[in-house]
Amino acid sequence: MKSYNITSNDADQRLDKFLKKLLPNASLSYIYKLSRKWNIKVITLQNKKTKQDKDYKLTEGEQVQIFLSDTDIDKLQEREQKKVRIEWKQKLSQRDIVFEDNDILILNKPSGINVHPWDHKSEEISLIEQVHDYYLGSLDSLTFKPSLIHRIDRETSGIIMVAKSKKALTKLGDDFKKHDALKKIYFCIVVWKVSRKSGTITKKLRRIENAKSENKVQISEAWHEAITHYKLINEYKVQLPLWEQIISTLEVTIETGRMHQIRVHMAALWNPILWDKNYWDRKLNSYFSKYFHINRQMLHAWKIDFFHPITKKITKVEAKPRDDMQAFIQLLRK
Repeated sequence: MKSYNITSNDADQRLDKFLKKLLPNASLSYIYKLSRKWNIKVITLQNKKTKQDKDYKLTEGEQVQIFLSDTDIDKLQEREQKKVRIEWKQKLSQRDIVFEDNDILILNKPSGINVHPWDHKSEEISLIEQVHDYYLGSLDSLTFKPSLIHRIDRETSGIIMVAKSKKALTKLGDDFKKHDALKKIYFCIVVWKVSRKSGTITKKLRRIENAKSENKVQISEAWHEAITHYKLINEYKVQLPLWEQIISTLEVTIETGRMHQIRVHMAALWNPILWDKNYWDRKLNSYFSKYFHINRQMLHAWKIDFFHPITKKITKVEAKPRDDMQAFIQLLRK
């Protein structure tokens, strides 16, 4: 028999879901069978040992007891772990932390790193693996470890939020699905002069699964709502070998969080993100690589305003554009 104490990060979930996370090799039918045979018991806050049904919601301070041999429990808990060795150069940098408290970590992500190890089926170290290495398991519970609240593209830099507690993950995860629960502002550098100094794009987007020769996200009026607001910050003229190129910097606010939303919407206005490999001209990108040493899309998650799930206060966080974007802006100003 083994006993498991329920912490705040394991509480407020159904007993069957807790057991499925705790015993990943056990099927739900087997978990229900164990419960029927009194192999699963909960010691409540009143210190009563009771058999509970699968819908029972666990409370912090309770204890779950599993009446099986240690060998059987170990087998049910076994999972294939990806062995991750993070060299010192790959470790999370303190300078990339822009906000941290007991429940939330906010990072200024560099361009060129996946936020999750499953993205792009890459063997590279991901941002969340850096976070887990940074905390060394000190925030892990029986069924929770620091988790991404949302995602941004590999080549996009800027704000990424990580939940250090389950309550923060649940509340902010829900807020990201709503239109008005938080405010997400991006800074971007686009090609050409924008036709208006400010505007709103409402073109619906379709995601193409397993796209190969076509773009992964396309405009399609029969699909998902997407709302993007933009405002001109500045315009610059750049002399290229064969012509003079206008470059614009924009502040972009999104109400929805569709994949590639800003990139597709700006391309639809004929103001694509500079150096976007999917939604703009690669020949023009090569000019900027050669003469300005740009090698990633000029899109940065700049600011976020959110309702803190614990303090209940509006929290505003800003992540300054990364060094490569700032250096390019300085060149444009000259």
